[in-house]
Amino acid sequence: MILEGWHHWFGTFTGVALSTVAVLPLAALAVWALARRRIVTGTAPAWAWRSSLAEVGMVYGTVPWVWMTMLPGSRAGEVPGRVSPVPLLDLLTMSTSQVVGNLLVFAALGFFVPLRFAALASAPRILALAASCSALVETAQYVLQLDRVSSVDDVLLNAAGAGLAALASRRWWRTAALTRPVLLAHRLPGP
Repeated sequence: MILEGWHHWFGTFTGVALSTVAVLPLAALAVWALARRRIVTGTAPAWAWRSSLAEVGMVYGTVPWVWMTMLPGSRAGEVPGRVSPVPLLDLLTMSTSQVVGNLLVFAALGFFVPLRFAALASAPRILALAASCSALVETAQYVLQLDRVSSVDDVLLNAAGAGLAALASRRWWRTAALTRPVLLAHRLPGP
């Protein structure tokens, strides 16, 4: 399959997925460049690599999923926004791929945020962050009339995915909280 034109690269699920794969080397380069910059300025190497990987991972793992959720449907702008406020009602009609996709939208955010920001290293905080981000996405889908249903079940699944991913990274939380960006160079001698 050959993708031609901007719309096929940036306006379809396949295009977004291929673009994400194509950008992977740039993401790896960004991790390396951020870590090197931090190390050169005196940050401990372990913290420099951890924080750089977490920051790039959050962005690289979240932006494509949010991008896909914001792709307009076939009747975007023609039909008014639709809301499904009853919890677990849409879940019964979702396909397996929709459920898995919703679980993955903020999974990278849930995995990497506690590694980078010790203040957010708790399951309730990650759930609240992911639910807030998801509510913003659902609100934008409604306001922009993207021919999508703004559903509370999407918010619940997005938050659950982030929470599960956060639990998967839990073994590294403590070391992230203990590993502070200690400056190695330019220490002044004590009294």
